[in-house]
Amino acid sequence: MHSAAVERTDTVDSSLADAVIDLALRGMWRGTQESVHRPLVDAGLAMVKGPMVLPTERAKQAAAQMLRIPAGSENEGRLTAVYEAFLPVNRKVREVCTAWQCRPDGTVNDHGDSVYDAEVRELLEDVHEAIQPVLRRLERLLAGSGRYLTALEEALGRFDDGGPQWLASPLCDSYHTVWMRLHQELLLVLGISRAEDEAREERLVRGGRG
Repeated sequence: MHSAAVERTDTVDSSLADAVIDLALRGMWRGTQESVHRPLVDAGLAMVKGPMVLPTERAKQAAAQMLRIPAGSENEGRLTAVYEAFLPVNRKVREVCTAWQCRPDGTVNDHGDSVYDAEVRELLEDVHEAIQPVLRRLERLLAGSGRYLTALEEALGRFDDGGPQWLASPLCDSYHTVWMRLHQELLLVLGISRAEDEAREERLVRGGRG
């Protein structure tokens, strides 16, 4: 599933590795059957809080180790270029989700203004068109990453079919939820911290505006 990663760490049983990576990328599971998450809980890789299953720090570290590609490798350089193409679009998708949830004056968007919602949908279309070539480049470099474009298109289709939650809800595989998993995988694959990520995005966005 993640063949671009370095050799799997021996701190996680190989039978649990894909589940650990999935949980770390998603940030949480909700409503999973106990038979799915119990092995991770027993191994100290997950904790249950109400209806949610969360990764432990050990799970996060193990996922980062399993996904990280060799530092300084040729593939790291190519993936970094894709990541830097992703970041300006990442800023735009956050702006679209904010616009969908809140009006420009800061009030909650009650979706009573169809013209405003249509304008937001046009902005989302711009984002989707911009990310497609980036994801196609990524698919050639990172095994399994083709699933992101498929999932984004599925979420977009459900959104257009009248499901407003499919844009930004964290309770389903919405456009934004899938996008966040993609972002997280890029960070883990390249070993980039959130602070570095935010600084680099700001630098690239400012450079693009200049």
